[in-house]
Amino acid sequence: MAIEAAFMVPHPPMIVPEVGKGSEKQVQKTIDSYKRVAEEIAAIKPETIIISSPHSVMYYDYFHISPKKGARGDFGRFGAAGVSFDEKYDTELVSLIEKNAGKADLQAGTMGEKDPGLDHGTMVPLFFIRQKYTDFRIVRIGLSGLDLPTHYELGMIIKKSAEELGRRCVYIASGDLSHKLQDYGPYGFAKEGPEYDKKIMDTASRAAFGEMLEFDEGFCEKAAECGHRSFVIMAGALDGCRVKAKVYSHEDVTGVGYGICSFYPETGDDGKALAYDDRRFLDIYLKKESARLNTNLEKSDGYVKIARKTIDRYIRTGKNPKADELAPLLTKEEISELTEKRAGVFVSIHEHGALRGCIGTILPTASSIMEEIVQNAVSASTNDPRFEPIDRSELPYLEINVDVLTSPEPIDSPDELDVKRYGVIVTCGSRRGLLLPDLEGVDTVEEQISIAMSKGGIQRGEDYRLERFEVIRHK
Repeated sequence: MAIEAAFMVPHPPMIVPEVGKGSEKQVQKTIDSYKRVAEEIAAIKPETIIISSPHSVMYYDYFHISPKKGARGDFGRFGAAGVSFDEKYDTELVSLIEKNAGKADLQAGTMGEKDPGLDHGTMVPLFFIRQKYTDFRIVRIGLSGLDLPTHYELGMIIKKSAEELGRRCVYIASGDLSHKLQDYGPYGFAKEGPEYDKKIMDTASRAAFGEMLEFDEGFCEKAAECGHRSFVIMAGALDGCRVKAKVYSHEDVTGVGYGICSFYPETGDDGKALAYDDRRFLDIYLKKESARLNTNLEKSDGYVKIARKTIDRYIRTGKNPKADELAPLLTKEEISELTEKRAGVFVSIHEHGALRGCIGTILPTASSIMEEIVQNAVSASTNDPRFEPIDRSELPYLEINVDVLTSPEPIDSPDELDVKRYGVIVTCGSRRGLLLPDLEGVDTVEEQISIAMSKGGIQRGEDYRLERFEVIRHK
């Protein structure tokens, strides 16, 4: 068996006595649980410990796996330089993970290292483990901004690679829970904070890994969670396995959630992990998601159906659909609206809850709304500079919105804005930033203006002007 066990653990530096200097005693349950985890790992005697850390090198669209033969680190930035580590990497396993990721067309590898030093998300678990067991190498993996199913897929690749090498491994999913559990905490309080902690601890207690894929991105952001993507990679590393889950502790006394759990795969008489189709959570999730989106598309109006048809046709053939192919998708009223009127249009594409592309026009540039939708659907799926062009394999999982804009009108004050009703345009000279209304995670006018300014490269203190507009949103 490759993944002998997996553990969810937090990484507050203050639980290291040399850092906490006594303050660590307020989370004694977490410390006691960590010691138990270390003892269990020592009993397993793994050859390699795989650690995913939110504080390792992170890219939006790429998983960084630490390269070279090893790395060093210490808690100097936390006032305890004497607590240091000199770790050796399992270069053979790293190489195979990178190779298998390439075969699966998943963006992961050893390129782009910024800082070779060990991060505290890696060192805190090692601090406890090395007190009980030292005969191992590590693999250190960073998270990414990619969607949750892609993180799960990386876990599956890690599992496959360990199995191919016959490597006995333990997986450590390093990550704190919500950072918004108490008013006195470092990030204050949000109601989503305790909701997240309760939900993730319940999910972990049942090893209901499929539910981890369904956590809403906006909810996670509002909860200011740290480790969710790390936990999802771990879940992927246990794909197909029926596991025995156990919660050791959960604490929130510092305003940050610290949860510790273990997951042991069930094995047969031959010592191999037992495989179950009902535990292949990525397959289950993708089938359910595809069915949901097909049902939603059937209920959508012609605006969304035009965008969907355009994206499908262009990604598959490199050509736009013809007008006579689009007309049957519309009602008589929609045909008149779409072919006789002009307006600015934004086409937004999401995949598994994450933005996958968004391109639009503030004012009309085409002869009709229909043509505006077609040209912006192509651009959103292939020319958004923030993303790679959409691949054919992604088509079943795309969720598409079309926003038709009213003409912008100048306003004198942010008091004339409403984040739910109005979008905003911020202009300074030739620079311009726009933000649509009623976006998840944008709750105040101040946030709306700030994001629009950032998109336009406009700095605070510069002389800018504001415009507002309304949209008709088609889903």
